[in-house]
Amino acid sequence: MNSTTGNSAGTRATAPSDPTGTPPDPVAPPPPATASASAARAVTDALQPRNTLLAGMLGIGLAAAGDWTGLLWGFLGALCAGIVPAGYIEWERKRGTWGDRHVVDRTKRAPIFFVILGSIGAGSLVMVLGHAPTGILLAMLALWVMTVVLLTVNTVWKISVDAAVASAVVALLAAAHSPWWLAAGPLTAAVCWSRVALRYHSVAQVVAGAALGAATAAAYAFG
Repeated sequence: MNSTTGNSAGTRATAPSDPTGTPPDPVAPPPPATASASAARAVTDALQPRNTLLAGMLGIGLAAAGDWTGLLWGFLGALCAGIVPAGYIEWERKRGTWGDRHVVDRTKRAPIFFVILGSIGAGSLVMVLGHAPTGILLAMLALWVMTVVLLTVNTVWKISVDAAVASAVVALLAAAHSPWWLAAGPLTAAVCWSRVALRYHSVAQVVAGAALGAATAAAYAFG
């Protein structure tokens, strides 16, 4: 959670100025403590990128390999795409760089994207050297490209990473295993709702994130 600048009464607070000159995003006030907000918090915590990637990459790895060895490749994918970045975010949080994993100040998010890109890149290299199944490698490359797009858009607009990851996991599972996985779409919708309900993102930002995530399945179409 970033600090805010003091304004006159009734004026909305804004995030600190970025030294690069990028205009800061307005900082939305926290949602009132209601049952709806509590439910949204539970959803966004349960379906955060680390958790959805762990479940999703295990499933993709299993489907790609066709046997238990796919679980090992899937765990490597989840480690590099979700667990390592989450660990970095938590490490920076303890150092006081930001208040929580949500990093509401868009201008502070670039280092996270670079960690994700480096981690996924390293994991992909291990997969290539280890002759991993094509399907899990394609999923890693798709997530790497998605992260590049997220980083680029984030320089000017706070697109939702949580929505993108939730959507990508569903789309990749549908492409790698079975179209029936599209029935898990309501989970993506729940993530989008929670991010808006908690005032971390606008409707447009979660829709854009979900659309980008769904597009990751194209890696399988051309792979």
